[in-house]
Amino acid sequence: MTDRATIAHPPADGPSPILLLQPREGLPPVVDSPEALARTIEAFARSSGPVAIDAERASGYRYSHRAYLVQLRRAGAGTALIDPVRCPDLSELNAALADAEWVLHAAPQDLPCLAELGLQPRKLFDTELAGRLLSYPRVGLGSLIEELLGYQLEKGHSAVDWSTRPLPEPWLNYAALDVELLIELREALAEQLERAGKLSWAEQEFEALRTQPPRDSRRDPWRRTSGMHRIRKRRELAYVRELWLARDRVAESRDISPGRVLSDQAIISAALAAPTSRRELASLPAYDGKTTRRDLDIWWQAIERARSVPDDELPELTLPYDGPPPARAWADRDPDAAARLTACRACLQELAEAHRLPVENLLTPDVVRRLAWDPPAEPTPELVAEALRARGARAWQIELTAERLAAALADHHPGPI
Repeated sequence: MTDRATIAHPPADGPSPILLLQPREGLPPVVDSPEALARTIEAFARSSGPVAIDAERASGYRYSHRAYLVQLRRAGAGTALIDPVRCPDLSELNAALADAEWVLHAAPQDLPCLAELGLQPRKLFDTELAGRLLSYPRVGLGSLIEELLGYQLEKGHSAVDWSTRPLPEPWLNYAALDVELLIELREALAEQLERAGKLSWAEQEFEALRTQPPRDSRRDPWRRTSGMHRIRKRRELAYVRELWLARDRVAESRDISPGRVLSDQAIISAALAAPTSRRELASLPAYDGKTTRRDLDIWWQAIERARSVPDDELPELTLPYDGPPPARAWADRDPDAAARLTACRACLQELAEAHRLPVENLLTPDVVRRLAWDPPAEPTPELVAEALRARGARAWQIELTAERLAAALADHHPGPI
């Protein structure tokens, strides 16, 4: 078994990364009872320092986005693997970790399902976002650990069905390794952020992630069906909507991923074919599977609902949007706005290159488009900063960009400044 010192300080000039095969203290038993959970909480409460946290979901298998395994690691407590099916309330663990910095990789993916269990950090460090701010070309967990720590993680079980019970030992080993080096990775990234003068930037970004409110449900989520570019008529949209909604109800009731109930391809093919009978629907190639045929009555009822929608109640081909139009249309609709957008993008690209940042982390594309389309009446640095702040930009972003963006906007302002 590899010791702590070896993991924390791997050979820098080795010919290839070292494959990490198992946790340094061995694979811990799964915490799946109130008694085991109480012991785990006590151990983590007695320990100190940041806590590494990860969660495994059954994406692609289950309807819900709940966590089916939670992994934690902290100095003095080691690694814990908690089964949230058997231990669904982790609020006491949350209280035990109240003063700890939580280290996650790609935190937006896991924070919602952790919150469902009562786990909400008061301080956050996201190793993926840190890697982006340091302009690493690859920011996956395995890539960063390999480049910064010299170890390779085996990633063969990333897409398995984590709702399986009991969980196979190789899967548990994989899950434990996901938090094995997360604290060491955090330390390496924090050191680089500090040397680059970006640590305060990262801290602002982490806090924005931590405090971000839950996303509102998107209006008409059925419009995200794959293949919608083939739909050209409002009646076809009605078919898509009714089939999507029927599929969603079935998937939720069975807790199965919607794509396993009825594929997007099947929805689009029925919308384009507009079948006039149950038999005609059954004859479509996308409806010849065992599962699809079993639910054929459900799909035919959805088709009938779509056929009966009055013409004046059919869904619109496009939804109203409160933002600017697509940028490709700006040159015709508002040449001045198109020129402002080009100028803003150019100055942001220069700033991003100068500070070794991905330009989308300097300012999001949506913020840039909205600023260029609807700039302040007087594009002064102060008013541009106010506009950026109102659109959610962080202090460090405003400090870097407001003055340059004001100059770019002024160069293409329609009237006197």
